[in-house]
Amino acid sequence: MTDELKIEDVVVGEGKAAERGALITAHYRGWLEDGSEFDSSHKRGEAFRCILSNNRVIQGWILGLKGMQVGGKRKLWVPAHLAYGERQIGTMIPPNSNLIFEIELLEVLTRDD
Repeated sequence: MTDELKIEDVVVGEGKAAERGALITAHYRGWLEDGSEFDSSHKRGEAFRCILSNNRVIQGWILGLKGMQVGGKRKLWVPAHLAYGERQIGTMIPPNSNLIFEIELLEVLTRDD
């Protein structure tokens, strides 16, 4: 994996586009490079809501979801420096991990809504 964020649109959405500072609702799965799943909103049975800002989500999500439209599904390959860097997260994510996400965007709310 390179140091670059890689984005693949699996399904292109037709709704409102995500942007920094927006409140998004999404379903996602996250994997390590070896294929082990470390997180899944599907398994928790509820969608994930967050604001796309630096203290809420990893940089890879802010960059990777920008311009993505509601109804879309995107796969992100996030290099460690745009994820958690040298930090270990819980028991599942070792330091310097490159992460892979599949994200389905359900809703976007911005200040002008």
